Amino acid sequence: MNTWFECTAKYIKMDETGHEKKASETYLLDAISFTEAESRIYKELQTMVSGEFTVSKISKTRISEIIPSDTGDRWYKAKVAFITVDEESGKEKRVVQSILVYSTNIKDAYDQIIEAMQGMMADFEISGINESTILDVFPYFAEKNSVPGNLKPIESFLTSPEPEDGSEFVTDTDEEDLNEDLDPIEEN
Repeated sequence: MNTWFECTAKYIKMDETGHEKKASETYLLDAISFTEAESRIYKELQTMVSGEFTVSKISKTRISEIIPSDTGDRWYKAKVAFITVDEESGKEKRVVQSILVYSTNIKDAYDQIIEAMQGMMADFEISGINESTILDVFPYFAEKNSVPGNLKPIESFLTSPEPEDGSEFVTDTDEEDLNEDLDPIEEN
């Protein structure tokens, strides 16, 4: 499960008329700790903001899921209550979660949540959807070059290397042949 942090950054930007104005904008990113969140937001904003900026606030959120979209233009925060029945007492139990949806309006955000939740075993109820102040979301993606040269990712050990000349590897042994070569362990 991701831990999402809301980061507020302050900087000076140009408005539509060409005048400078102070801006305070909120971004969301996932990180392991506050320190990593601060480091990541500085890296992300360095590519987006020209000039100086400060990160004025970092706080953990209770967002449990992000529903992205190619057609949206803003983020909406929804409260979704998952309803389960306690088998022993027979009482209804509600677990409320916050979900962030990228959409064009509240109705489309509602429809996206319904579509994303189809096939779930638990019943759910959407108790509210509001436009969020979050401007952009930065999920964590592992960088391919983040592994030091002397270490190999586990997945490279699971796949067999391909020959450099483009031909296929041919093996003349199978699992049965390998098992025949093993001597059984004798017990004393």
